[in-house]
Amino acid sequence: METVPNSTAPIEAPLSVTRPTLHQRGYGREILETIILIAAIYALVNLATVRFIVEGPSMEPTFHTGQVLMISRVNYLFSTPQRGQIIVFNAPGNPPDEPPYIKRVIGLPGETVEIRDTKVYINGKELNEPYINEPCEAGRCPNRTWQLGNDEYFFMGDNRNHSSDSRAFGVVKLERVIGEALVRYWPPQVWGIVGTTRYPDNPFVQ
Repeated sequence: METVPNSTAPIEAPLSVTRPTLHQRGYGREILETIILIAAIYALVNLATVRFIVEGPSMEPTFHTGQVLMISRVNYLFSTPQRGQIIVFNAPGNPPDEPPYIKRVIGLPGETVEIRDTKVYINGKELNEPYINEPCEAGRCPNRTWQLGNDEYFFMGDNRNHSSDSRAFGVVKLERVIGEALVRYWPPQVWGIVGTTRYPDNPFVQ
């Protein structure tokens, strides 16, 4: 018959677990942090964008006087303007306090822009322009050719007969571009993304 020897080892008492104490944050601190967060977001938005109020008929029917647009400053830090995009820029030769212009990109660097018989041609191909307000008059669109260099763009308003654009002041260098029109947010009934949705997939007449 086997016997179990008596153990003289002491029996350890179970360890007591200390639970962490949770403290509820005060409402005053939460409100302060929320205000700081909102201010930081507002500051970032202001750094990345600028508001622009449309004045004059040069971009009708796309935009009308009094409409407010949000212009992105950062789009062209990572890309370059594309045909059909609507851009705010400082016209060449204008003083710093002169209001900027808003027009549509027509010609890109290295291209040849030609106005022939009141129609626009890019490298000899007629440009399809469904966004213009009305056909251009001969007096406003005389026959002429522009050869664009590096970082040079050709801009025109959608209301060709009532627009001062590259036909008057020439090509515009990228360094004078402020940003791309992204959102029209005032008045509320015309709110929407600007984009280039009104521009055809194939911009040239076949």
